[in-house]
Amino acid sequence: SCDDTGGDYVDIIAPPGGDSHRLMFAIGDVSGHGIGPALLMAGARGALRAMTLSRRNLADRAERLNQLVLNDAADSGHFMTLFMAEMDAVDGTLQWVRAGHDPAYLFDPQSQQFLELDGPGVALGLTDGAGYNPRFTSFLPGQILIMATDGIWETRNRENAIFGKKRLREVIRSHADQSAEVIKTHIIEAVSDYRGGARQTDDITLMVVQRLQG
Repeated sequence: SCDDTGGDYVDIIAPPGGDSHRLMFAIGDVSGHGIGPALLMAGARGALRAMTLSRRNLADRAERLNQLVLNDAADSGHFMTLFMAEMDAVDGTLQWVRAGHDPAYLFDPQSQQFLELDGPGVALGLTDGAGYNPRFTSFLPGQILIMATDGIWETRNRENAIFGKKRLREVIRSHADQSAEVIKTHIIEAVSDYRGGARQTDDITLMVVQRLQG
């Protein structure tokens, strides 16, 4: 966090009933900084976890969460971006829903290609009755999923130049033969080194998921 409290959200949620081959990954960002955004984020986290327990699909979770955030934050002017992805390790699929959040990346070390996980969907808390459509792709052994908030690529150095997504992709590509934990560490270190002595002005949140060989 760039302040004492932050509005960034990151979570890994397993479905109920011992369905261990499925996992949901979520990352989000509430507008603004301080106690208000942090409380809104905490409420959204609890609601999303409750909806996962009821086995609702990703689109339904996003639509219901949109209404909750809209009702909760209508007078504050705050809103929340969110990216949710669910992996099924049995059939090797990855589905995702994007609600105003920057797309995630799926990197394939074999082809050295990045797939941008984009798609339509407005941020939560902006529009009454917003709809969200899930998208699907394969998540193959060896591939790497990277989810982050804009505090990564919008980090600025002393010359006020941004870190950018190109540098992020270069760091991922350079360390793709290492573990997810090591890749994450290299990204955070690269961002910190780039910022140098400049002040951190936004929260930084990052998740790296690597599908292991069977």
